[in-house]
Amino acid sequence: MDDPGPSLGLFPLHTVLVPGAALGLRVFEPRYLDLLRDCGRSGDTFGVCLILEGAEAGAPATPAAYGTEALVEDFDRDPDGVLALRVRGARRFHVRRTRVRDNGLVVAGIDWLDDDPEEPLQPQHALLGELLQRILEQVGTGIAAIPKPRFDDAAWVGWRLAELLPLSDAQRQGLLQEADPHLRLQQLLEFVSQE
Repeated sequence: MDDPGPSLGLFPLHTVLVPGAALGLRVFEPRYLDLLRDCGRSGDTFGVCLILEGAEAGAPATPAAYGTEALVEDFDRDPDGVLALRVRGARRFHVRRTRVRDNGLVVAGIDWLDDDPEEPLQPQHALLGELLQRILEQVGTGIAAIPKPRFDDAAWVGWRLAELLPLSDAQRQGLLQEADPHLRLQQLLEFVSQE
């Protein structure tokens, strides 16, 4: 019998969560409240995938084949009593198959993707490291607290730009699916050059 491998409850959205990025979620549907309760009890996590077809609420949506694990950083109730979460993207995964539970939750059999190697920016991408520094200075994210070597880490620079630049969901999804951090940066360079 084949090993089914890891599985992950999915939270399909009309947005792409990339590793290291923060995302706010409002959770009100019973299937997602059940998912969060199960994760809280078991210590498991859930995945965020871009919706290819369907809506965020109602009937189960068709998720993209690549997504990002979501780690809950904070939660609260907003003024109208809806659960508000702040999650952060962690590991990337590839969906092998999906099934829909009776409550409408999409559960995926997944393969975890390899972590990005720590590699320096290539000379042709140095401009992207500088662009990221300028963006972070403008948004006031405490750039002084970020270790200087981070701005020479190809994967980190790529993910932060994927998070912060005004990209389409399709562009962001393409970056998420790219395994090579230098090819990811090349795509970002092309996006920036088109602006």
